Amino acid sequence: MGRSRVTLLGAPLGPDAMSRMARALADAGGNIDRIVRLAKYPVTAIELDVSGVDPLELRRRLAPVAAACGADVAVQRAGLARRAKHLVVMDVDSTLIQDEVIELLAGHAGCLDEVARVTAEAMRGELDFAASLRARVALLEGLSAEVFTKVRAQVRYTPGARTLVRTLKRLGYQVGIVSGGFTQITDLLAADLELDYAAANTLEVVDGRLTGRVVGPIVDRPGKAAALREFAQAAGVALSETVAIGDGANDLDMLAAAGLGVAFNAKPVVRQQADTAVNVPFLDTILFLLGIPGDEIEELTEQTAGPRTATAAGARA
Repeated sequence: MGRSRVTLLGAPLGPDAMSRMARALADAGGNIDRIVRLAKYPVTAIELDVSGVDPLELRRRLAPVAAACGADVAVQRAGLARRAKHLVVMDVDSTLIQDEVIELLAGHAGCLDEVARVTAEAMRGELDFAASLRARVALLEGLSAEVFTKVRAQVRYTPGARTLVRTLKRLGYQVGIVSGGFTQITDLLAADLELDYAAANTLEVVDGRLTGRVVGPIVDRPGKAAALREFAQAAGVALSETVAIGDGANDLDMLAAAGLGVAFNAKPVVRQQADTAVNVPFLDTILFLLGIPGDEIEELTEQTAGPRTATAAGARA
């Protein structure tokens, strides 16, 4: 009967949490056939091979226990399906980076409080994203295009972002980003990280100044899912072989379309609907969900050494 690969994450993952998760597994009728520690610091990652219970039922049983323990749990069907993931697509704002780019732009325009309020409502799913984007962008009218250089200098990658991308690329994955933000910033990020795909909105600039409008179709919730499909087609992989990562309500269609949808430090509505949720502050924890252990991540990172920052594997970012 059902075979699952269960990944437990915690910072730290203590013995009480492990005991409660093991009890929940037993109560669900599952057997733990194998236990492997993928990482121990600053994030503890434990991988379990479980048999005897359907993966969907197991996920339903374990998710509330993990939440009560302050841990994260991912349940995937065992076998080659997980190793067959070949394309990883990420949201940008508050996922790949720690910032909301439109709020950085708004800071230079003197309308940060108003833009931040509307952004928060949109990410919680309380406002239509396209309408909210147009309203926020209108407040940027008149800004000099030189602001993009200033904002790019302000952008901070999420801890572990470089490690995630470097490791995936070294292992042969293709990596893309899709954003409700703006190509004037995302294209620079894609070039810096040597990503394979990127899609975002474009701010209109006339005579060196922002007009307060966007050019072309808006990349919104359906647009992000469409971009994932386009990337998968270009990469020559099935949607079942993709991983999508995001934090806001406008990521939900993309997360649902992917073979594995991961809510990363996400809003409650996203955590509830995604395949799994990660709530530690390191983006490279996604590697553990793919079964890649911390020592292998460190080895690959040593081969492509970069700036020292915090990561889930305890290696360089």
